[in-house]
Amino acid sequence: MLLKESGCIGVSGGLEVASDRLLALINKGITVAQVAKVNRHFTEAGIMVHAYLMYGFPTQTAQETIDSLEMVRQLFKSGVLQSAFWHQFAMTAHSPVGLNPEKFGVKKAKEIEITFADNDVEHIDSTGTDHDSFSYGLKKSLLNYMHGVGIDEPLYKWFEMKVPKTSVDANFITNVLSDDSLQNYKPTTQLIFLGNSPTIEIITKSKKGNQWELASITFETKSTTINIRIDKAQGIWLHDLLTQMKKGNKMNMQQVIENYEAAGLEDFELFWDNKPMNQLQKAGLLMI
Repeated sequence: MLLKESGCIGVSGGLEVASDRLLALINKGITVAQVAKVNRHFTEAGIMVHAYLMYGFPTQTAQETIDSLEMVRQLFKSGVLQSAFWHQFAMTAHSPVGLNPEKFGVKKAKEIEITFADNDVEHIDSTGTDHDSFSYGLKKSLLNYMHGVGIDEPLYKWFEMKVPKTSVDANFITNVLSDDSLQNYKPTTQLIFLGNSPTIEIITKSKKGNQWELASITFETKSTTINIRIDKAQGIWLHDLLTQMKKGNKMNMQQVIENYEAAGLEDFELFWDNKPMNQLQKAGLLMI
């Protein structure tokens, strides 16, 4: 959201092979699940996501190529990826693969003189996978996905040859995006509130003769209204905190925790990591 407010309208990232094994081999430092979650945050902030995709990486099997396509299909279907393009891997002389081909299961087809403008090196993949044969089907399916067409078509229909069935769970990306695991944060994590000042109302709830008070806090965003209802004391504290932050007061997570406890409130983790509070990101509360 901070990027969106600064004027960012789109990002392009290297999802590459969309396979955890191959991403680890590349030493990319990411997993497909992490990419899906980051894409969701970009998409929810109104930032378009384009993925740079690769096929034919050394040791990539036909099965992994199809599984990569399935990951991409699910990302499009979930609405967290809007644009992408497949590129076939090419080994260049001074890349990690070019410098250590044996480490990646390939070998140079022949020794040639390398120049600055012509440094592609023909290589032989030990898996023997015919990567060229996947080119048309991968690009055809992707073009359709970007136009919202054929998103539920079986993957084999995009190819002219027989391909393996995907081994990826049909709900892999959906499950990743619905995972409400608690977020990790450091004491030095900075909090920024970019939303409009919220309004607060104390309401009384009753059930089976029992009554209790709740704080109803409402946030008006550019596209929607967000309302959360939490314990009265916690709600008053939260409203005051956001008001302070709106005035320009900066706080890190440690300061927020100390402020919470100074107000005589308990169980900060249980309060902070719950569904009502998780909605505050959409209202403009950022943790960076």
